[in-house]
Amino acid sequence: MSQVIIFDTTLRDGEQSPGASLNKDEKLIIAEQLARLQVDVIEAGFPIASEGDFQAVKEIAQKISGPIIAGLARATTKDIDRAWEAVKYAQKPRIHTFIATSDIHLKYKLKKSREQVLQQAAEAVQYAKKYTPDVEFSAEDAFRSDRDYLCQVVTEAIEKGATTINIPDTVGYAIPSEVRALIDYLFDKVPNITDARISVHCHNDLGLAVANSLAAIQSGVRQIECTINGLGERAGNAALEEVVMSLITRKDLFKIDTKIQTQKIMKTSRMVSHLTGLVVQRNKAIVGENAFAHEAGIHQDGFLKEKTTYEIMTPETIGLKESKLVLGKHSGRHAFSDRLKDIGYSLDAEELEKAFTKFKDLADKKKEIFDEDLQLIIEEGIHQIPEEYTLDYIQISSGDKTIPTSTVGLRRVDGQMFLDASYGDGPVDATYKCIDQITGISGKLLSYSIQSATGGKDALGSVYIQVKFDGQIITGRSSSPDIMIASANAYLNAINKVIYVNQKKNKKD
Repeated sequence: MSQVIIFDTTLRDGEQSPGASLNKDEKLIIAEQLARLQVDVIEAGFPIASEGDFQAVKEIAQKISGPIIAGLARATTKDIDRAWEAVKYAQKPRIHTFIATSDIHLKYKLKKSREQVLQQAAEAVQYAKKYTPDVEFSAEDAFRSDRDYLCQVVTEAIEKGATTINIPDTVGYAIPSEVRALIDYLFDKVPNITDARISVHCHNDLGLAVANSLAAIQSGVRQIECTINGLGERAGNAALEEVVMSLITRKDLFKIDTKIQTQKIMKTSRMVSHLTGLVVQRNKAIVGENAFAHEAGIHQDGFLKEKTTYEIMTPETIGLKESKLVLGKHSGRHAFSDRLKDIGYSLDAEELEKAFTKFKDLADKKKEIFDEDLQLIIEEGIHQIPEEYTLDYIQISSGDKTIPTSTVGLRRVDGQMFLDASYGDGPVDATYKCIDQITGISGKLLSYSIQSATGGKDALGSVYIQVKFDGQIITGRSSSPDIMIASANAYLNAINKVIYVNQKKNKKD
């Protein structure tokens, strides 16, 4: 099976996304992850662009082993010299030089004739070849270039020593059939084309970057230039994760392999998103939050019976633990019942129907239903949670010049009284530590909020908390005119839920 080279330009073209500027340390972190992902080529930057970019490319070349390290350079000796100064430290350095070949670029940007550009391209490749045998040449805006002129430029670049010829769709103008037609034309008309590897660099202005890249592969292209999360100028580039997973999922069609360690895709995506500050859209292919999430009832039912009914790849292949069944207004009984079992509830048919009705009512008001919502539906609407402990007494001592302390008295369901005291960072912390000591159950407070349930000075205060007990996240809530009493009862509410769930599990076991 033949292999396609994955050329990652996240650190060059990807960084050109508005708002995605990276410093040297951040670039190095991403480069290290790209090496672990096993991309074949890392285009580390554009060394002539700034001193910072030069230093970043230089440090990546010095410290990253494995992939080829490429530096971008315009077709000028000054750019090529600067690129070599940065990449020469790499185990496998590459100079990537480019010049535009479309008439619109020649007329308005370069203000040069075709003959002048042809000569400049040839001289640039020949000059770069003095430094390294690995030289890539790109014909910028190739897909809007005259075909026969493009063939001339490519022929000359290969003649002068270019080992990779890149055909960029710089402005995302092409559609897949045009990509295949142009690549086929080049293979047919360029006499020395087999002396170089052919590459494409597709932009996503029409949303076709990945489709165009895959079309190019079908016509014999063996290097794809892409970025993590599809970052890049304007609408971005072909997304690495989409190209790679398309080749893997449809190996029957493409019969092409890559070296990419796909289990590291999700970690890489999240790292790039975090460091650039560019959030991945929820419904993005492969790495979006919804890529392996199912809400529609018919989808959930099919998925629970056989995963391949609605998933063409497994989440584990990109580094996720599992798929996600999202409970919402479109969910069905199968997914609802399955989730209840996961969190420890086994209902008979009548209870399940009653709970499902309440769930649907809530789902019409909330976009997504969480496990704690289900717990409340069951505990308050279907099953009344027995109170193993109730608050009998509480006294708080707190102030700006005293250590907060709490004395708590709890009554157990068998009538036995327990009294204890503790101190903490504040009155709530002291109270919760005291309750932990009495019940022998210790929880980690994840969130604590107070809301006014009524108006006026004597308003009823409602306390809502989330507590983690041995991996279980439990909600607790209570209302009282006294906030400390509400806080204590909210925590007891969570403790009683834990005891109830654990008792049910023990009985089942």
